[in-house]
Amino acid sequence: MAKPRPRLEKPTLDEYLDKVTLTEQATQHVLKPWAGVGLGILFLVVSMIFAAAYVSEQPGYLIIIAAAAVAGYMAMNIGANDVTNNVGAAVGSKAISMTMALVIAAIFEIAGAVFAGGRVVSTIEAGIVDAAQMPTGLSFVWVMMAALISAAVWINIATWSSAPISTTHSIVGSILGSGVAAAGISAVHWVSLAGITASWMVSPILGGGIAALLLAFIKTFIIYREDKVDAAIFWTPILIATMTGSFATYFAVIGLEKVVTISLTNGILIGLAVTAATVLACRPWIVRQAQGLDNRNQSLRKLFRMPLILSAALLSFAHGANDVSNAVGPLSGIVANVNGLAILQTTHVPLWVMLIGAFGISCGLLLFGPKLIHVVGEEITRLNPMRAFCVALATAITVILATTLGLPVSTTHTAVGAVFGIGFFREWYTRNSRRRLEYVRRKTGHADFERYVEHSPEELHRRRLVRRSHFMTIVGAWVITVPVSALLSAAVYCVLAALFI
Repeated sequence: MAKPRPRLEKPTLDEYLDKVTLTEQATQHVLKPWAGVGLGILFLVVSMIFAAAYVSEQPGYLIIIAAAAVAGYMAMNIGANDVTNNVGAAVGSKAISMTMALVIAAIFEIAGAVFAGGRVVSTIEAGIVDAAQMPTGLSFVWVMMAALISAAVWINIATWSSAPISTTHSIVGSILGSGVAAAGISAVHWVSLAGITASWMVSPILGGGIAALLLAFIKTFIIYREDKVDAAIFWTPILIATMTGSFATYFAVIGLEKVVTISLTNGILIGLAVTAATVLACRPWIVRQAQGLDNRNQSLRKLFRMPLILSAALLSFAHGANDVSNAVGPLSGIVANVNGLAILQTTHVPLWVMLIGAFGISCGLLLFGPKLIHVVGEEITRLNPMRAFCVALATAITVILATTLGLPVSTTHTAVGAVFGIGFFREWYTRNSRRRLEYVRRKTGHADFERYVEHSPEELHRRRLVRRSHFMTIVGAWVITVPVSALLSAAVYCVLAALFI
């Protein structure tokens, strides 16, 4: 005879509450991505209302309001994909937390876009295609609208795929594609485009080279000195001063040009004065930070934490000044054309247009940025605070130089190029440093370690400090961005032209 089934005990209140908590956590995990989407849509609605408050009395205001929403969408995608390069190295080196990095980047992105964003906006707005060669008055409007839509969609796809592509490549390729579809190849400013393209090729090499030189300097004069801490006390204030002095020159000449005109010579003198003042101010602080530190590499990380935070802030400011153009340049062109203004290199960019781009970039960073921050900061090569400082400072110097010249360089190319430069330099240094070879000889027991490495594929692979799969994937994404965005933009323009022209 079968035994009767035991009677189930009634669940206790604690067990019931545990189930409710587990269900709530699962629901939050599922709804979290959708919360970002909802907040993003809310920002687009606010952008449209904001634009309507300024243009409701102007002709073609409905087109401008729609363009403001698309520009806001583009700006959020820039924040999600491109701004991650500014703070990825700092987060990857564990110098600052993700939350702190997001806050710093958001604040300085807005400041850079508002104070110094107008110069490169003019290049995107009028330096790629000639509005005068468009077949009708509204053709240029729809060229820019198609460029915004296609570039934003392509960047969104790349962000979803965890690929840090160039938003500058995307918008320039999109304007090129829709411009050719509207008026043929004769409408393209090929000389200006050639300069932009050259800057794309130079920027990652320049960023990587500067980063490698900075790391070589730090290794030679700080890390491999007999007394590391004393060397750091002497050189760290100078490195910080170099960064702040460069920023002061840039801000004086470019950042304040809407308020007061300062010549390059006077800007350099201001930068030198700030450099000297920074050395005097930082040295006592560095001395206090170094008290009680052991004479080892691990101690140096504490001394480089604050310089890394400052360099990330500087890079965010420079990025806001340069890459806000990718979102608001086409919008500014639409506003000018709808109002019947001439599209010139000196076209005034309305403040409300700049604000949509600035806050859109910060919104996209806060909502969707952490995903690619991990890719740039942790998955290409291993970073510590010293290497991350080199990446951030090299990228900032390159982007500041490009913005001064009015060139819309790719911040992604520059920052990722700097990370690769650090990684490849470390590979070279590891293989050629006598100090390192002597250490590995003792550790492995191989008297002729160079010959051992040369004939050992496993050792060669182990000593690769840059992940080749990421290198090829990122370079591949860079290569296809311009043609893909151009073809997509041409198709979008054809659809818009058939509907509205």
